[in-house]
Amino acid sequence: MDTWATWTTQGVIAGTGGVMTTEGGPITGDLTVHTTWIDGLAQVTIQHTGASEWYAMQGSPMQAPDEATGRAVHQAAVEAVKAGGGTVLVFPV
Repeated sequence: MDTWATWTTQGVIAGTGGVMTTEGGPITGDLTVHTTWIDGLAQVTIQHTGASEWYAMQGSPMQAPDEATGRAVHQAAVEAVKAGGGTVLVFPV
C-alpha cells in the first residue's frame, strides 16, 4: 500500500529571476506550487496560476522519508519561489 499526500499553494509571486524548471528555464510571475509525496519521495511542480501546464522544479524529486518531511519540502519550495533568483529546490534550507 502506498503512503501519499499532496500540498498546493496558489498565488505565490516569484521573486526576481523566478524559479528554475527542469524543462528548460526559469518561470516567473503568479505561480502555484504543488508537491506530491509518495513513499518517501517529494515531487515539486510549478505552474502559472490558472494555467494547465506544470513544470518540475529543478532539484525535484527529493527524498523525504516521512509525510512531515514532505510537507517541509513543500514549504521550502514555496519560500524558494518567493526568493526568486532562478532558484532550485534545496532541502533542508
